[in-house]
Amino acid sequence: MAARRGRWTGRLVRGAAALLAGGLVGALCAAPAAAAPGLLPAAAAEYPAVVRIDALSQQVASENSTVVVTGTLTNSGTSTFKAPTVKVRQPQARPMKTRSEIAMAASRTTPSTLDGISLDGPVQGLQDLEPGKSEEFSLPVPVSALKVGETGTYELAVDVWGSTGDERAHPLGIARTFLPYQGKESAQPSQLAVVWPLTHAPVLAAQTMADADQTPVLRDDTLAAELTGDGRLNRLVDLGSGLTGLTWAVDPDLLDTVYAMTKPYRVQKPGTSGESASEENTVPGTGRDAATAWLAKLRTVLAKPNTQVLSLPYADPDLASIAHNGAGLAGMDTALRKAVTAGQITAEARLSVDAASDVAWPYRGLLDQRTAAVAGAAGGRVLLVDGRSLPDSDKLYYTPNAVRSIGNGQTAVVGDSVLSSLFQSDLGSAGDRASAVQHFLAETLTIALQEPEHPRGLLVLPSRSLTGDAAQALHDAVLGAAGGGWVAPTVLQKVAEQKPDPAANASVPQSYPEEAAGSELSAGELTATTQLQDGVDQLMMILTEPERVRGPFSAAMVRAMSTEWREQPKTGTEFRNGVRSYLDNLKSAVRVPKKTVVTLPGDNATLLVSVRNGLTQSVGNLELKITSAQPNRLRVDYPIQPVVMDAGTSRTFRFPAEAQVNGPVQVTAQLWTTGPDARPYGEAVEFTVDVTSVASGVTYVIAGGTVLMVLAGVRFSLQRKKRRAAGEVDEDPDRPAEGPAGGPADGPAGTPRDAGRPSDADPSSAAGATDRVAGDEKVDH
Repeated sequence: MAARRGRWTGRLVRGAAALLAGGLVGALCAAPAAAAPGLLPAAAAEYPAVVRIDALSQQVASENSTVVVTGTLTNSGTSTFKAPTVKVRQPQARPMKTRSEIAMAASRTTPSTLDGISLDGPVQGLQDLEPGKSEEFSLPVPVSALKVGETGTYELAVDVWGSTGDERAHPLGIARTFLPYQGKESAQPSQLAVVWPLTHAPVLAAQTMADADQTPVLRDDTLAAELTGDGRLNRLVDLGSGLTGLTWAVDPDLLDTVYAMTKPYRVQKPGTSGESASEENTVPGTGRDAATAWLAKLRTVLAKPNTQVLSLPYADPDLASIAHNGAGLAGMDTALRKAVTAGQITAEARLSVDAASDVAWPYRGLLDQRTAAVAGAAGGRVLLVDGRSLPDSDKLYYTPNAVRSIGNGQTAVVGDSVLSSLFQSDLGSAGDRASAVQHFLAETLTIALQEPEHPRGLLVLPSRSLTGDAAQALHDAVLGAAGGGWVAPTVLQKVAEQKPDPAANASVPQSYPEEAAGSELSAGELTATTQLQDGVDQLMMILTEPERVRGPFSAAMVRAMSTEWREQPKTGTEFRNGVRSYLDNLKSAVRVPKKTVVTLPGDNATLLVSVRNGLTQSVGNLELKITSAQPNRLRVDYPIQPVVMDAGTSRTFRFPAEAQVNGPVQVTAQLWTTGPDARPYGEAVEFTVDVTSVASGVTYVIAGGTVLMVLAGVRFSLQRKKRRAAGEVDEDPDRPAEGPAGGPADGPAGTPRDAGRPSDADPSSAAGATDRVAGDEKVDH
């Protein structure tokens, strides 16, 4: 046995070379340094066995107990494992005293002497294992064999011995987990708050059916599957019901959607998100029974004592995206405050419980100063923050209270980054869940033992999209720690009310993590969303039943900024485009149909202009205004007419017009809203009015003018001949003849004859005369 251990130790020394770069196995530096790097086998070739610990029969070991370790061995190499044997290692004699020791153990990937030595028993021999094959194992381990005695966290390692050729048996791979041991020593329990999220990407559309009940419409029916059986949201409620002291973070938009599903609802067909809902482009929803049962069960669970409900702002808008890309947009602050108010009202109405609305939860709990400011402006007094945003100094030998005072009347409750990260992924396998549970127990026990007489307040902040399997692991971990006595579950409010530790970091960073900034809603997306409000406001002015549209669109605009789109950017873009397209379709349903050329036969006729109301409700507060580009040629006598129309109708408006000359004239038809803030509604329609025949009265006027001009010319010619016959010199042959004989033709005596008319040298007077003539021509014609 001693010889075997010697060979095994030699292999460990060679295998530990892979860890030297990280400085994790400093005690073995000398041996691997002597070997040439090129002679060292690759880790995968040296340790081809993938060992996974799937479960421990006891999460917490105690004196005289036996822990059964079950797991799976998989051959990931290219050679057959010959006579593989699974063994348990005896851990170090003392428990891990610091959280950094736990981190070092968790970071090791290959066998090391730091993992202890293999015990002679229990041992399980397996059949030869071919490449790609797996085999299960089960090892009952007496706690007395592990030689543990002091309360604390120990490493529990299982390795596989065997060979892949003619060589002697050697370690082929290893798996590690943590085993808390509850001895005679104890500590005051830490106050542990766990945020239990109930969120979902928005699925309730802005559209409703045209019936009197405004039957709701969903963009898809995937939520129905989550509310029943093994669905994520159903499992979250079931698992949460087995825990006390939970803090439920609920998106009120999810509650509204589920409530809508408890009644008849419709689901959009693919590719119709921008259309008005109808029987043709929707199908009946299928989740009515599931939604009814889930909502009733949730109400029962939340009515339990020692439970806190957090109402997130309605539709859970992305605070960080708004802070970085939309804080200066008009109306954004108001929209956020309304979302907070609407969220609390909705949560309390749907759940029949009190809900706190002063808690802000930025995406992943990542915080910077701008995000904190936006959250505060929206009423966020308490902020849920991930520990990565407020990391504590390495010099701090203990884990401080979660609560921090960050200024501006705000309190940050900092989620422990290690504890929270354990439940961020899916944890779809039994081994992943067991690993997370034992790691959680190890961390929380070590925290409690750091200062046994001074319990701390801790926060676990999982992902918003907490999966059912991750929730199962978190559920088991909390129950295990509470059963061990070193954790006392409590609500967030109790932790937030604790006294901040002056040694803890309370400095909110100025910068935001680059990896998270890449998934933010852009400035363009937020701007386009806020601009929807202008279109909605204009639509509201003309509707006789604006409440049928106002509520759905207001909610849809907030949904367009949901934090959930961080994980589903493509779906978020589709949702926003659908809302925008639907609003455009509603606005354009009330319009002047396009036209190009209108023939006007005569000088006095009627222009006919149609207006179409394609909405399912009546409209008013509108005027139709007709404008002629050349009123001197085509004048519209009554250019503005009120527009009041029933749903789904068209109406033709008559505008008396008077034409002065033949030919085309451009005319514009534009709808306008009425009231003190009158604005154009929809697009202006330009068309050409072609006047084809001027009436006889106008012809007579023109003919008469022509005759007068001819007569005047004859008169001027006769007078010129008369002057020439009298021998006069005519300096200005084009001037008119003088007045009658015996009377001065030029004005008072002594006044120059030309003083009363414009001089050729006076350009301003000449221009005035020209303008006057031109003006007269416009009036006459």
